Amino acid sequence: MDIPGLPARRAALRLIDAVLHRGETLDQAGPGALQGIRGDADRALARAIAGEALRWLIDLDALIDSATNQILPPDAKPRSVLRLMLAQWLRLGTPPHAVVATALPLLIGGPRRLAHGVFGALVRRDVKLLPAPTLPAAVAERWGERAPAIAAALASPPPLDLTLKDPAATEEWAQRLGGTSLMPGHVRLARGLAVDKLEGFSDGAWWVQDLAASLPARLLGQGEGRRALDLCAAPGGKTMQLAAAGWAVTALDTSTKRLQRMRKNLHRTGLAAEIVQEDVRRFEPPALYDAVLLDAPCSATGTCRRHPDVLHRTGPRLIAEMAEIQAMLLAQAATWLAPGGRLVYAVCSLERAEGEAQAEALTLARDPVLASELPAGIVPTTEGWLRTDPAMLAEAGGLDGFFVARWKA
Repeated sequence: MDIPGLPARRAALRLIDAVLHRGETLDQAGPGALQGIRGDADRALARAIAGEALRWLIDLDALIDSATNQILPPDAKPRSVLRLMLAQWLRLGTPPHAVVATALPLLIGGPRRLAHGVFGALVRRDVKLLPAPTLPAAVAERWGERAPAIAAALASPPPLDLTLKDPAATEEWAQRLGGTSLMPGHVRLARGLAVDKLEGFSDGAWWVQDLAASLPARLLGQGEGRRALDLCAAPGGKTMQLAAAGWAVTALDTSTKRLQRMRKNLHRTGLAAEIVQEDVRRFEPPALYDAVLLDAPCSATGTCRRHPDVLHRTGPRLIAEMAEIQAMLLAQAATWLAPGGRLVYAVCSLERAEGEAQAEALTLARDPVLASELPAGIVPTTEGWLRTDPAMLAEAGGLDGFFVARWKA
């Protein structure tokens, strides 16, 4: 059936099914779900529909349930299709007639009349979404008193953040790109821009990196030729930061694909690092390091603004598994510090088990983070750690959720 826009909707349906029924991330599901879609616009549309459906899933389901006599099972295909229909109408501004034309063919041989009837009833009621998406109950419980503010910050996808190779050129690049800056070495732009078409991309003047993700490497300061070890380093944002700050960097990661991206990024920016493909647990450093940066594998719940799938596929089991890995990696990393060296631990997670609990367990001397090292409006915790979440700096576009701690040997 040759209906314009139908392949993108079919791909969006495959994406949310992969997340909700198989526990995959949107990135993991992408290659399979988007297979056969050639145009960049249609691929972006499929991801946008799926992303908004997942971002507002609880609220969309409540609307669907309000218009059915019998509650549809969570995994029923009509429910999934209705989620996509409502996400397009209520979040992407697609006219209802276009939504119907491109969605009902997804239910050929199935209950098309049911989906059409439910959607039509909601359109006639002119339903609206709340100003902020509703978090899954288990997520809201884990995030505690900050949950409502974080939920409000998830209402829209995030802006585009760039990290500059030369922080001294911050004002110049902010003007050239038409952006704003929240601290030296950072420029923020509107989302939706074609990154590789922006001025400075081909010259390697900057790379894409959320502001919060740039803070861990900043906390190691200037390298002045000293040796730094970047663990779990690919695709290389923090490695490039350290290299640009004058560190002699050894970048360690296990992923061949992600290390290929790192090599391309280093080549584009003209920065250098020693790349080692190895598991941290088997790595044997030739000497101790003046700085060790561990951006540990984690649940990634702090990236929920740009990856709303984490709201629905992350639970206690995954968090506990990640915490066990993090504790092992952190203990190992601490043994590779030279006397007087600094260790920075970071996770893009909003879970206490992956952040504060890990920092409390390490017995090295704390090296408290200072407010002067952070963007205006962000302050360290009373313990001297850094905790960010999407609600912080909301008036300027927000930032990802991170936990960062620093110690000194």
